[in-house]
Amino acid sequence: MKNRSILEQTSHRPIPMPDGPWVMKQGWNDLLFAHWPVEEHSLLPHIPPGLELERWEGRPWISVAPFLLDPLRLRGMPPIPGTRKFLELNVRTYVNCGGKPGIWFLTLEASNPLAVAGARMLARLPYRYARMQKGHQEGFIHYISERDRGHGESPAVWKSRYCAVNPKVYHAEPGTLVHWLTERYCLFSAGSDGKLRIGEIHHLPWPLQEAGLWIEENSLTASFGLIHDPEPALLTYTPRLEVLLWPVRKI
Repeated sequence: MKNRSILEQTSHRPIPMPDGPWVMKQGWNDLLFAHWPVEEHSLLPHIPPGLELERWEGRPWISVAPFLLDPLRLRGMPPIPGTRKFLELNVRTYVNCGGKPGIWFLTLEASNPLAVAGARMLARLPYRYARMQKGHQEGFIHYISERDRGHGESPAVWKSRYCAVNPKVYHAEPGTLVHWLTERYCLFSAGSDGKLRIGEIHHLPWPLQEAGLWIEENSLTASFGLIHDPEPALLTYTPRLEVLLWPVRKI
């Protein structure tokens, strides 16, 4: 889709469009959202000062999102060799800063070491390199992520298969849990100086489908000490979404 078409549709945004020009475009493909309510005491230690943990009906939530990033392109530049296409797996939660709802990432696992280094340096995001595989078999997307264990770190493995279980595409209705979880248009990060940063994004409303997920192994969320039920409470699948990103800046 042309960038102008994306920029012309803004009425669905819960917050105003960011100032200035966007600097990066990404394509998110075969994206699963697996959502869980979690025990608040297990999540609070991961939320930095200055951010307020948001809750839905009194409980905070996390989401695990495996997908294929293809392509990654900087505005006005040819693709950077070795970074155009890679696998990514996020664990995120939902926060607020100064009345602005957004996302806080506990981790962004990625299969590309160069992309990991760049995102950690430029955006202060907690990217980590992991060995990852994605394949299609018998109607399922098989997705594996295995992060190397550092000194004293717990294993962080995600092995699953997932698929859309309903071909009908829908957009989340405002005021619903699905809308609260998905229609977020900024992220927060923090550098070693402890100062918060914000990165704003824009895309069309999420094209969502009902999904099925079969988890073979999940030590990823447990590696952060998160306490939740074994099976997610809500699942959605998105075949593709094109996203525009603005520079991450200090708040």
